[in-house]
Amino acid sequence: MGKFNTTQKRVIGVFGHHACGKTTLMDAILKDYAGADRIGQKYLDKEPIEKEKGATYSNHVVTVDYEDLRVNFIDTPGSAEFLGDIEIALHSVDNVLIVVNAHAGVEVSTERIWNVAREMNKPVLFFINQVDKEGSNFGNVVSQLKEKFEDGLKIVPFQVPIGEGEKFKGIVNLLTKSSYIYEKDTSGKYTEINDVDKDAKEYFDLYHSELVEDIVEFDDELLEKYFEGGEDSLSQDDLMNDLHEAFDHDAIAPVLVGSALQNIGVDRLLTALKKFGMLVSERIFETEDGAEIKPDENGDLTGIIIKNDVDPFVGKLTYIRIVSGQLKAGDSFYIVQQESNEKASHLYIPRSDKNEELDVASPGDIILIPKLKNTFIGSTITKGKKVILKEAKFPEPMISKSISPESKNEIDKITNALQKLSESDPTFTWNFDSETGETVVSGIGSTHLEVMMERLKKNFEIKINIGEPKIAYRETIRTSTEAEYKHKKQTGGHGQYGHVKIRVEPLQRGEGYEFVDEIVGGVIPKSYIPSVDKGIQEAMKNGILAGYPVVDVKVTLYDGSHHEVDSSDIAFQIAARAAFKEALKMAKSVILEPIMQVEVFVPNEYTGDVMGEITSKRGRPMGMENYGKGNDKINAEIPLAEMMDFSPRLSSLTSGKGYFNMKFSHYNETSPDIQDKIIKESKVETE
Repeated sequence: MGKFNTTQKRVIGVFGHHACGKTTLMDAILKDYAGADRIGQKYLDKEPIEKEKGATYSNHVVTVDYEDLRVNFIDTPGSAEFLGDIEIALHSVDNVLIVVNAHAGVEVSTERIWNVAREMNKPVLFFINQVDKEGSNFGNVVSQLKEKFEDGLKIVPFQVPIGEGEKFKGIVNLLTKSSYIYEKDTSGKYTEINDVDKDAKEYFDLYHSELVEDIVEFDDELLEKYFEGGEDSLSQDDLMNDLHEAFDHDAIAPVLVGSALQNIGVDRLLTALKKFGMLVSERIFETEDGAEIKPDENGDLTGIIIKNDVDPFVGKLTYIRIVSGQLKAGDSFYIVQQESNEKASHLYIPRSDKNEELDVASPGDIILIPKLKNTFIGSTITKGKKVILKEAKFPEPMISKSISPESKNEIDKITNALQKLSESDPTFTWNFDSETGETVVSGIGSTHLEVMMERLKKNFEIKINIGEPKIAYRETIRTSTEAEYKHKKQTGGHGQYGHVKIRVEPLQRGEGYEFVDEIVGGVIPKSYIPSVDKGIQEAMKNGILAGYPVVDVKVTLYDGSHHEVDSSDIAFQIAARAAFKEALKMAKSVILEPIMQVEVFVPNEYTGDVMGEITSKRGRPMGMENYGKGNDKINAEIPLAEMMDFSPRLSSLTSGKGYFNMKFSHYNETSPDIQDKIIKESKVETE
């Protein structure tokens, strides 16, 4: 395969709501340009769970050579719960292709992808798919796109359909005024007519002048030419060059149309990407310190890790987008964030069937390298200056479950599998909670977590039990008190003797634990003071109300006594533990619960209902602000215990359009009724 320079490469992210036809579109592209058999096989969805559910659950990378162009596609999940994959894909690509269902129109994921792409200043084009389906309406969808997203940026059709529903047979290019009538055999073959088909005339008249005017508005010289001589004074090259510039600068979002399943308009989509899509050479990457990196084959090697995959035969596969410089097979490179040196023994281009080995990778290539060790999604690779590219912002996991292997013999196996899963998805985390004795896995939502657990079972062949996680409550005290305990035991030979007097005081929330030694005159020898401290800390691991750890206390050892023969380290530990437990009984212990800082994003017609839901969950709204066109962001503090079912409730209240982020904020005292409930649940569990 010949060498492609940076002007001959495109990096495209394919995004859209579930069932919009993204993967079917990729099928059509693979059929036409990569030798795939037929459309509808979902060639890129190779995981067992993807085949079973008929949905995409992770990013799939594939390279297609089209005419003199090398196009790298990233096909992304349709569910908004797989935000980790969507975020890194948006961060890594140069062109954002949003696929929209011609019948359903703008959906939840469409809005979220658009908002993030706009925040990143990424050029966007829309492909209205499934125009062949009954009930589709191109004009309505364009109106929705304009209403939802047109805010300082022009959304305008570049193509219009010839017929709709069962009568859909082709497309018209609004600039060239050419009609493309397709065969009905999904071959993608067409007849080109240098005129506007009568069945597209209404849409042509509606959008043609608008497209031309939006393009010339971006160029003062072209605009003046247009005012003086009209459209006839403008050449096709002038208009296409200016459309390219307007698209690159995020001023115009063109709308294309077709049917992936019928293979109508798929080739015209690739032609459009070739004509006005952002070139690899035009993309500027930012570093964390604000510097800029431009693609340069002769520059220092810089790249970004965009995907980790586990192949049952090959092992770990790492996908890297080359930003600048070159990487040759056999080269060593450095992963900056992990401070790790790695070697690229082999480089491959990701194809749909058999990956193609590559000698040298250059800017705009997405390559896969097998058997790297210390790779994490979003990390920067270099071979010269140790720069860090601006990193994608991954959302915090919001839902957790406890898991355990059915067989204790698989504990090591499950740990290894969880580590690999977390490397493949930065929004999936796991940890062993020493307090509760559970392995807790966390994800963005219930579907996300369900998919990760199915991967654990099917990809790694591990049988697991899944349960609800325990809340990490805490206990503290409200008042100061004093207590003493004398541990005295004689059983023949040396006895045991330890005697302590302590003062226990509450600290400010979050201050933890403080130990003060006020012993004078040697009533307790210095060698036993650490034993008292150790005993108290041991007692703090289990409070007296429900067995949760005690926090935010200051303990002062002010008096006591010892025995020359019978005192020992263990005796003073026992005395300290018992004294501390006595103090807790008198210091008005109370249970603390974790409070989460929550950001809820909702269309404003649902804001009142969501506010009511937050209040019903003992939440405290902290403010509200407008977030984009027709959306609100609600800031609130909500107890973690109330967040366990918040995701499905929010989805129900907002018809699937609301979403939220959350992170730990602080601990707060529970009310008496909540505390009684926690204590009762603890007793039941203990029994």
